[in-house]
Amino acid sequence: LLCPCLIYGAYIFLPFDAPLLPTVSARLVYTLRCAAFATFPIVLGMIVSGISRLCSSALEPFGELQREVEIHRTYVSQSVHLFILYFFNMAVLATYLPQELLKLIPLLTGLFAISRLIFWMSYAIGRSFRAFGFSMTFLPLLAMLLWNLYGMFVLEPQNLLS
Repeated sequence: LLCPCLIYGAYIFLPFDAPLLPTVSARLVYTLRCAAFATFPIVLGMIVSGISRLCSSALEPFGELQREVEIHRTYVSQSVHLFILYFFNMAVLATYLPQELLKLIPLLTGLFAISRLIFWMSYAIGRSFRAFGFSMTFLPLLAMLLWNLYGMFVLEPQNLLS
């Protein structure tokens, strides 16, 4: 319930609008530029993972990983997988949204980045706390997927492959 409330509040109260994007290619470039910001938590995770691996007291470089190193490695791996799903869904979503709703693209990007950082912090605290951050990432992704399928098969079935 928190994700739709956050997106709606940001949509109403943040004072910016999406630029005029009349063509599909302009919308995809806009989505690509917004998605670049969603990679920030992943790059940060890679840096922290490298530093933690470098500073770990493991004498064996290919041996058993410590818990701290494993947390960061798992976070980066899961974030890359979710980012790929996010990006493809966002690209398809940008082609179906009307011009007045294109403001959702940067808002969903910000939600993705913030929710991945929340997941990372809660995962470091304990594995039982990570459900909140994961649900803030996965549920908007699921909503985008359902909207994309609805748009492809119900709203515009004649343009499915064009």
